Amino acid sequence: MSEATSYFAIAVAVIILLVDLWAIVSVFRSDKTVGVKAGWAIGLIIFPVIGLIVWG
Repeated sequence: MSEATSYFAIAVAVIILLVDLWAIVSVFRSDKTVGVKAGWAIGLIIFPVIGLIVWG
C-alpha cells in the first residue's frame, strides 16, 4: 500500500470516528427513553457506518 493510500485510509477512519461520536452525543441529547438511547449508542459503536446511515 502506498503512503498516500495509507494517509487517505487514516483520514477516512478519523472522519467516520468523529461523525460517529457526534451521532452518539446527539442520541444522548434526544428526548427518547434511556433504553432507546443505549440501543442506538451500542448500534453506532458496533456498526459505525451502517449505524450512521440508519440513524440519519
